[in-house]
Amino acid sequence: MIRPWLAALALLSMPAQAALPVGSKAPEVRTMGALGGKAFRLNLREQLRHGPVVLYFYPKAFTQGCTLEAKAFADAMPDFRKAGARVIGMSGDDLDTLKRFSTEACRNVFPVAIASPATIKAYDVMLKQSPAMSDRTSYVIARDGRIAMVHSDLDWKHHVAKTLEAVRALNR
Repeated sequence: MIRPWLAALALLSMPAQAALPVGSKAPEVRTMGALGGKAFRLNLREQLRHGPVVLYFYPKAFTQGCTLEAKAFADAMPDFRKAGARVIGMSGDDLDTLKRFSTEACRNVFPVAIASPATIKAYDVMLKQSPAMSDRTSYVIARDGRIAMVHSDLDWKHHVAKTLEAVRALNR
């Protein structure tokens, strides 16, 4: 039996297009998340007090591309920290799933959080074939809350490099 979310991902062959333009104000995010298997309340505004934030949306925890992307972000966390940035993964998965994903794929080094339908809509990252899921879009949000970079592509391979490059550019 083919799972509906897997069928939705298979139907996509073109990169997704995020509608939030560079320079626009990032919508507020207040939700539950997990880091190292422990739940916490996430507030984007609070995270931005510490520096820029890479807010990356992914379709579904424990799928191949999403797991590889999370591991790539985990491997690059020393570079993101050196650049003064925080990384937060967002998906429509439930909290129990995110607790496991935060330890297994994210290796306890960055949080993942619940992207509610309202957050998915606000960031314009709705997967057209499955509106409860997000597409794969990465935003770099500057400390002032403005979007500094957007990369939207269902292929996970360039999200880490492009967001790290954008964070470093903010520091120049």
